[in-house]
Amino acid sequence: MEDYYETLGVSRNATLEEVKTSYRRLALRYHPDRNPGDRIAEEQFKRISEAYQVLSDTEKRQIYDLYGHAGLMGMEESGFSGFDDLFGSFGEMFEDFFAFGRSRRPRPQAGADLTHRINLTLDEVAAGKDVALEVERRVHCRPCGGNGLEPGTRKATCPRCSGKGQVAQNKGLLRIFTTCPQCGGAGALVTSPCKQCHGKGVVKEKKQVQVRIPPGVDEGARLRLRGKGEAGALGGPPGDLYIEVRISPHSLFHRQGRDLQYAAHLSFVEAALGREIQIPTLHSHANLKIPSGTQPGAKFRIPGEGLPGIKGNSRGDLVVEVHLQTPTQLTPRQEKLLREFLEQEKK
Repeated sequence: MEDYYETLGVSRNATLEEVKTSYRRLALRYHPDRNPGDRIAEEQFKRISEAYQVLSDTEKRQIYDLYGHAGLMGMEESGFSGFDDLFGSFGEMFEDFFAFGRSRRPRPQAGADLTHRINLTLDEVAAGKDVALEVERRVHCRPCGGNGLEPGTRKATCPRCSGKGQVAQNKGLLRIFTTCPQCGGAGALVTSPCKQCHGKGVVKEKKQVQVRIPPGVDEGARLRLRGKGEAGALGGPPGDLYIEVRISPHSLFHRQGRDLQYAAHLSFVEAALGREIQIPTLHSHANLKIPSGTQPGAKFRIPGEGLPGIKGNSRGDLVVEVHLQTPTQLTPRQEKLLREFLEQEKK
């Protein structure tokens, strides 16, 4: 026969409280009401209940520890006392475990957060921008103060739960308390709802919000405005408003961190001989000297012509990458000179 201690998953030195705790856990798992039609669960429930009857009784446990199953055979109340008796003791033992009758009233809840996206140009990122946003959000109804009641009226006690916020349900041999479906656990009902908000306690409102976008903000950055989101419920705090930044592509520059990248297109003659070229910047232009013999893909930096750091530190650079252009239509004179150049290359 199976060892009772192994059946309950406890050691031979387990205290009575440890035996009870293990039995509660296993009984909940294998109880027939939770496993309708499952014969394996039913048999397991019988086994753990039989083990509990022995190990929770001081006299039976002493005899079992000394003589095992054989010692219990001679007792007047020997063995397993029946499936129906087990259900009776099961319900009594779980009375304190479920804390029946305790009312769980709805708690204050924070309001939902809101997200608003804005699009910036690269020039606006460099300088920063003050933005006025029109945000629609739910706020507490002013006439009723957010309680959903018509001014001058009071809530009525819920008739279903008598103000407890919970109702009892019989699940087989278990008596379980659940949140009252009529009042949602509040214990009271709004019988005279506010005409402005129809008893909801909140109304929609459009409001302008001023936001300062700092220079150097990154793509996808989220700026948080505390307390500018939806109104909280039951006295809970309002949510937050998040401003999500999107940056429009620029026709000339590509951003990489604080640096800006620019592609300068040169002819192979200009790259070979070198020359000074004018490079556009976000605000003006800058002169850049290209040395002779410059290869395609070469990069040059113009310091301080990038974007500022988000924390106000130094600006990035403008990185100029050289791209070579091959002429597609040559004049007879150009073609002659190039052929002469090619002949010189072969020598």
